[in-house]
Amino acid sequence: MKTLFLMLILFLFVPVIQIFAQEKQVIVPYTFADRDRSIRTEAKIETLEAKMNVKFEAVNARIDYLFWLQGVIVALILFMLGYMIWDRRTALQPALDKAR
Repeated sequence: MKTLFLMLILFLFVPVIQIFAQEKQVIVPYTFADRDRSIRTEAKIETLEAKMNVKFEAVNARIDYLFWLQGVIVALILFMLGYMIWDRRTALQPALDKAR
């Protein structure tokens, strides 16, 4: 019986609470000045995006240059290591032949 009574109270008060909640919504007027301000803001943002794109492209070009420079340096180091190993083998070959 208590559960039935509680259910009845809940079903009666839920719509009442929703009505009061809807009444508290405040309507904010949107004027032409607000519209003009938003248009100006949008224009400023577009110009800022264009400037940022130019700067990002410049930074990307620098990063590409550094990437290729790093690749060249690594290739030179590997070439030097290979040359050193080859030079050691050729320098030790006469000594190994003489020891045999």
